[in-house]
Amino acid sequence: MTSASFVITHCGPLTTVQDAGRFGYQRFGVTPAGPMDPWAFRLANRMLDNAEGEAALELGPGGLGFVLEGEPVRVAFAGAARALRIDGRAFPWWSAVRLHPGARVELGPSTRGTWSYIAVAGGIALPLVMGSRATHTLTALGGLEGRALRAGDRLPLFGVPLADAQPDTVLAEPPREEQAPIRVLLGPQEAWFTEAGIATFLNAEWRVAARSDRMGYRLEGPAIEHSRSPNIVSDGIVMGAVQVPGSGQPIVLMADRQSTGGYPKIATVISADIGRFAQIPAGGVVRFRRIDFDAALSARRAARAALARALASRRPLGREGRFDPEFLLSVNLVSGVVAEEP
Repeated sequence: MTSASFVITHCGPLTTVQDAGRFGYQRFGVTPAGPMDPWAFRLANRMLDNAEGEAALELGPGGLGFVLEGEPVRVAFAGAARALRIDGRAFPWWSAVRLHPGARVELGPSTRGTWSYIAVAGGIALPLVMGSRATHTLTALGGLEGRALRAGDRLPLFGVPLADAQPDTVLAEPPREEQAPIRVLLGPQEAWFTEAGIATFLNAEWRVAARSDRMGYRLEGPAIEHSRSPNIVSDGIVMGAVQVPGSGQPIVLMADRQSTGGYPKIATVISADIGRFAQIPAGGVVRFRRIDFDAALSARRAARAALARALASRRPLGREGRFDPEFLLSVNLVSGVVAEEP
């Protein structure tokens, strides 16, 4: 195990440490937390041959800067694309690179999507709280002091010994950005809505409200009609559950959701699409499409296969033939100037 740490120089307000989540305690009112885009999070870890649920950094729309202190480590960058510079040099997104002590990493605001992930080989060495390092800021559990990161924070890293010959890599075929409707399973309380209300949910175009956050994405559009009282006996909430309060405006519950809720749930976003939905920024537009349970299982298998294909496309950085032009121009291709003898 190496001795290394990240020292945060600046970061956006939604930068936290997340692992796969804090499971087994929801019946006691403890929220799982975990990544907003579970697929990008898993891929970031697997790009380094980590366990899929290893603790990593999650970035919201804002930027991040940090300096590596201690020993060399390998890091991977995945999820919502953004400009990436290491010691002033541009690097392509979806890359896994070796950082040397003193390396200064700068990430700009997200350019496509919302949530990005920085994994480190070996993981982030923060204490486990109820078996997890995931940060839930509303209850101050996990992560670093149960809060979002800020300038001056130091994150200790487990790290792993690095082989000198291990190359930097990049995904030649990263996950594709699909524009299809978000797929849902109706229920479990679709009986609380009229046929017209269900049709409104499935046929309308919805806009993600600015008030959305890690707890839930509020959607703006036509009112969904209830067939009975918009209140139920509180029951358990899963990530992707679509609650509809009396206003008729749906709320899709996300990673920091409450453990139970008393509004009827018209549908649930399938696991294969929850990451794609999470990446929609405030002001973005979304439509929903109903599928059945067997189709949802098939979609999950397809999502796993897509992740495996992306991982299999890893190539040594600079040999896959798909350079970011800015990265290519930043590389010092000649170490000196040679003049031809007369």
